[in-house]
Amino acid sequence: MWKSISITLAVVLGIAAVANGLFMLVSPEGWYFAVPGVTTTGPFNQHFIRDIGLIFMLIGAAFLIGARKPEYRLFFWAAPTIWLSGHALFHFWEVAVGICSASVLPRDFPAVTLPAILGWVATIWACRQKPAS
Repeated sequence: MWKSISITLAVVLGIAAVANGLFMLVSPEGWYFAVPGVTTTGPFNQHFIRDIGLIFMLIGAAFLIGARKPEYRLFFWAAPTIWLSGHALFHFWEVAVGICSASVLPRDFPAVTLPAILGWVATIWACRQKPAS
């Protein structure tokens, strides 16, 4: 049961990240105005959005490769999960130091914190499947 849940989570995270990355690369301005709260984080910066779009493409590819290649799964799920966790923690830090109000946390949760949590669920499962050396 946990195997199918973990692989499904990784595939969903992978597809979502690739879709987000493609949107950021193809239409950075469209992405900037479409994603709730982004316009409050600073002025539009096409170069920066496309840079982050590349990161999301890599994150998505890593989750999808890990879903397909069990021998590389732990690495390909842990690496993007660490980045997603740092991203989520950065959002909490912005609230803690007064850059943003706490009201942004529920708004950002589905796209920022939840992917990190789901990534950890899949990664921890993959870690437990790794044969002992």
